[in-house]
Amino acid sequence: MSAPIRVLIVDDHAMLRAGFRTILDLQPDITVVGEAGTGSEAVDLAGSLLPDVITMDVQMPGMDGLEATRRIRADERICAAIAVVTTFDRDDYLFDALDAGASGFLLKNAGPEELVAAVRALAAGDGMLAPEVTRRVLQRFADRPAPEPRLVPADALAPERRPSPAIGSAALPSAALPSATLPWPLTDRETEVLRLVAEAWSNAEIAGELFIGEATVKTHVSRILQKLGARDRVQAVVLAHRLGLA
Repeated sequence: MSAPIRVLIVDDHAMLRAGFRTILDLQPDITVVGEAGTGSEAVDLAGSLLPDVITMDVQMPGMDGLEATRRIRADERICAAIAVVTTFDRDDYLFDALDAGASGFLLKNAGPEELVAAVRALAAGDGMLAPEVTRRVLQRFADRPAPEPRLVPADALAPERRPSPAIGSAALPSAALPSATLPWPLTDRETEVLRLVAEAWSNAEIAGELFIGEATVKTHVSRILQKLGARDRVQAVVLAHRLGLA
């Protein structure tokens, strides 16, 4: 059996933390390893507990959840995916959270099954956005200047993962990325996988659709993120929509 998903719950309301703990601890594959009531506590516990997933409140006394997210993201030891959870369905929180490094955004009125699904998705490396805000994310980011991809030297990849200039590889439109050039184009298969990722398909669903192994899908997704210079799947989805691939 694989190790359970380790979750850190961050919220200034003890009752909400208790509710989240009860819901998550009932799952056989999830365990809550800690709770924090402030942003500073969240930063400290994230560094000492090294959880897989963090649910992060926005409004808290002292350091808020957005600043805590930035500081956690700045610590290279911490690989946790962060889901910002708030009662406020506001665009400024949403986009500030994504800019700070969050990989998910949920409203506190989400049902227990949505919370559990979000934790599992984030632990698997998938982004998670509440359905009611996904469209706004794509519309808002479609109007923003394109983020400059991080150019990764070819020798930074293992030899077997370095892309070759194979015939049939599909380069992304250069006009969509005016400030930089992608270090290498996406292959046809990677473009196909990115389209499905942009349609919110899971790795397992993509594997079934393309008749390939789930591990192969994960490899494709990893290479796509590296080529796009995207932090996570959420950012890759935004780029896919901006580039007309979804």
